[in-house]
Amino acid sequence: MNEHLERNRCEWNRWADNWVEPGRRDWSRSEITWGILEAQESDLRLLDDVTAKDVLELGCGTAYFSSWLARRGARPVGLDLSERQLETARLLQREFGLVFPLVQANAEQVPLRSGSFDLVLSEYGASIWADPYTWIPEAARLLRPGGELVFLVNGTLAVLCMPDEEDGELPLVEQLLRPYFGLHRSQWKSDDSVTFHLGYGAWIRLLRTNGFEIEALVELQAPADMAPTRFSWFDPAWANKWPAEEIWKARKRS
Repeated sequence: MNEHLERNRCEWNRWADNWVEPGRRDWSRSEITWGILEAQESDLRLLDDVTAKDVLELGCGTAYFSSWLARRGARPVGLDLSERQLETARLLQREFGLVFPLVQANAEQVPLRSGSFDLVLSEYGASIWADPYTWIPEAARLLRPGGELVFLVNGTLAVLCMPDEEDGELPLVEQLLRPYFGLHRSQWKSDDSVTFHLGYGAWIRLLRTNGFEIEALVELQAPADMAPTRFSWFDPAWANKWPAEEIWKARKRS
């Protein structure tokens, strides 16, 4: 693995204990939801019928999203670069009696055959923790013609308004803190992780260059009465006015 992937692997191993109980909570839920806002899939309708579909989750973490799809008849494979996150995923597989393949690998170099999947998805996984200029071509390689790519990322405006402090995360502000043009790699002072974000034009060019037709961009809005979350950077009042989370849906050309 290259430098940013190794750094992220180490950080996610260090954070793994903090995700056991949230993972268990999500495994126990029946409704598919997206992101911190927990937007319901039944409202968004981003996923087609997944029955008997081969699905790859890039950056699965505790694999709760794959568990939701498995219960709906999909054949998911969860991939993550953190061995400790996968340990939690295997623990939860045993607890809930639901087993599907889990692979330790990075989303920029996936050790699986080309054209093996009908759906590739990522919810705050590879979508922000891997370089899009590498993982998007990999997703295209792994998908069959007509296959779907669905991924959730931080809202572009949220990234531009996100403070970077050594003593931890601070809530989003109503001020642009970094340039939009050239947006790509972000290295944070509060930890050793590296995340990746693109502007809208860059996402469109990257997806189309790799053989995708864009079908939807959903900008999520927090309800006005949303309670605070466990994520200190996520300000519900800010997210009611501007999109803190975005979901892209694209289809590989046949």
